[in-house]
Amino acid sequence: MRMTTMFSRDELSRRVDITKSHDCHRVRYSLAIGGSVSEQIIMCVESHTEDARWVQSAPKAVPTCEHQLVVPTGAGCHGNSNAATQDGCFECCIKCLGGVPYASLVATILCFSGVALFCGCGHVALTGTLTMLENHFSRITSDHATLAAVIQIFQYIIYGIASFFFVYAILLLGEGFYTTSTIKKELQSDFKTTICGRCITAFFMFLTYIFALVFIAIFCFTAIPVFLFFNMWNTCAAMRSPDSNITYPDSICVDVRQYGVIPLNATPGKACGTTLTDICSTSEFYLSYHLYIVALAGAGATVIALIHYLMILAANWAYLKTAASTHDYQDIKTKDDQDLEAEARSKDGQNSSSYS
Repeated sequence: MRMTTMFSRDELSRRVDITKSHDCHRVRYSLAIGGSVSEQIIMCVESHTEDARWVQSAPKAVPTCEHQLVVPTGAGCHGNSNAATQDGCFECCIKCLGGVPYASLVATILCFSGVALFCGCGHVALTGTLTMLENHFSRITSDHATLAAVIQIFQYIIYGIASFFFVYAILLLGEGFYTTSTIKKELQSDFKTTICGRCITAFFMFLTYIFALVFIAIFCFTAIPVFLFFNMWNTCAAMRSPDSNITYPDSICVDVRQYGVIPLNATPGKACGTTLTDICSTSEFYLSYHLYIVALAGAGATVIALIHYLMILAANWAYLKTAASTHDYQDIKTKDDQDLEAEARSKDGQNSSSYS
């Protein structure tokens, strides 16, 4: 139910004071001048409140320079409709989603996934490789002591890579949020970026370039164990194939000493025939081989993510630099226009004084 009553200015102030003395909480009235609403005050009235001074049987047209008092009955003490609340939430969500750097978000997810796959699978694959070498290729501990130390160092490096890139990806994502909001502010207002902000973007771009090169080297290094295990896998598959005409299977060997993994005097150092086939059937070989493949894929995904980051940072830096140059040009143009306008006014003043 909606009841509308028309009041003059003095009568409105008296009646607003009257409502304060009754059991009312809020009343909404609007000041209409020339057909436009210039002021609103909202109060709330209990649904059971009925006062003849507020009721009018027939609505009247709104004359100019008069006040219209609108009393919503039964609306409760909060008076906001669900539709208005939903519209406000929708606009807020659209505004928030507009400030999300989706390119940086995709690159962050890809970086997290790649680093997690590389570090997790690489760590387990190194452990399985050491176990396989100890059981089948180097039974004397002193022969592979150096290899064990190197594998342990690699595992510690993996811990550091996982921790560092987790923090670094978050920093790059934060830089993406900062740059996106800055660009929007520059396009929509007179907000200007500082040289410090542009230097931060350039610094992250330089670091990302260095880390991309480092991970390209890691990707190539990870391909080495994949290649070695692939050779062993193909050799075992050829020996098991019924189509292969192998007269002396014991003549087919895999010697890991030739790869420099273990010393040349390590015993046995190689596996031949059925021994090689048994090694290929062990869980250590099967798991390590496939984990190396997944680690290689993770390193490749990280390289793609870093290249993606590099393109984003380069684009952001270019946008910020262009926006700064545009603002400088606008400032110079505005100053020149003001000088020309001041000069024109001074000439007009001189002309008017000469005529007088």
